[in-house]
Amino acid sequence: MTLVRFVRKNAFRNKRRSILTVLSMAFSLLLLSFLMCVWRAFYIDQGSRESAQRLIVRHKVSLANFIPGYYREKIRTIPGVVHVVPVNWFQGIYRDQKPENFFARFGTDPEEFFATYKELSIPSDQEEAWKKDRAGAVADSALAKKYGWKLGDRIVIQGDIYPVKLELTLRGIFTASLPNNALYFNWKYVEEAVTFAKGKAGTFGILVDSPEDVNRVAAAVDQTFANAPEPTKTETEKAFQLSFISMLGNVKAFILVISLAAVFTILLVSGNTMAMSIRERTREVAVLKTLGFGRQTILGLFVGEAVAIALIGGIVGTLVAFPLLAGMSRAPQLGGLFLVALREWKFTAPVAWGVAIVAGFLSSAIPAYGASRTGIVEGLRHIG
Repeated sequence: MTLVRFVRKNAFRNKRRSILTVLSMAFSLLLLSFLMCVWRAFYIDQGSRESAQRLIVRHKVSLANFIPGYYREKIRTIPGVVHVVPVNWFQGIYRDQKPENFFARFGTDPEEFFATYKELSIPSDQEEAWKKDRAGAVADSALAKKYGWKLGDRIVIQGDIYPVKLELTLRGIFTASLPNNALYFNWKYVEEAVTFAKGKAGTFGILVDSPEDVNRVAAAVDQTFANAPEPTKTETEKAFQLSFISMLGNVKAFILVISLAAVFTILLVSGNTMAMSIRERTREVAVLKTLGFGRQTILGLFVGEAVAIALIGGIVGTLVAFPLLAGMSRAPQLGGLFLVALREWKFTAPVAWGVAIVAGFLSSAIPAYGASRTGIVEGLRHIG
């Protein structure tokens, strides 16, 4: 019998305990893998190359405050600015208030929208049809597929903040490498129907000529309106997204604490299992020594068993994390975030496996070392 086979046989000699240990570690590593994916999606992933050249301008005080529409032309005169387009959130109801019927809706300017958001691809004839129809709209291909929308379909959205019923006609369907599940329409529709919306904007999206000019342009925009009644805050698209996450509290600390708790649980479960297993096999250690097995070999056998069990738990946990992230990527509100997190799985899974291996080694090293030092006579006399 080879040493590898010996380890494999002994790792599951007590099947119930080993399976429960694997499941406990799988759950901990599932949680750890999930949190690492979310962490990378929040703080590591920088988005597309095009998004690195975009800035978002909003009111300095709050997103609830509007900024004047004429800021757009002033921003356009700043060196380095290529395109400026309004992007205004439209709160409303499609069909009913069920979560599955929620999706992002934005009012914008069809003339510059796709020039600013170049990663969104749409047939030129559909883009032109949208520009010519004041009540036209375009939708993400994933969103259109979800609701079975086709070109020419009528989409009705009852406004909430803006007291207007949008009766839109789908003029185009765009695609993107990262589906955003959003619908865009001409903001003039709302301005003509709602008095207080005229000449105002929630945010502006700016396309800068190069990533190197992003910080300079952001500072120039805010400096331009520093003494205006409605000062601005200009930040990168990634920073703008993180500002929403910060509203939930200290997300970084939360993820860190839960991750540390998961790692501690892995060590505790693995350590407890190996301590019981080794304590029960004291006489077996003495027999192995009698047969000529050295201390290092016995130490390797016990550590190998712990690492094997931990690694199996790690693989099971990370494999379960993948379909979990895939399912959450279809969520109506946070689907885009979890789709990014899903793409990070291939980076976090090996890390989780490494954590499992290290945890298995650390949790078994001390009891295995103690067992390897047990004398033959002492071991044979042991009752337990």
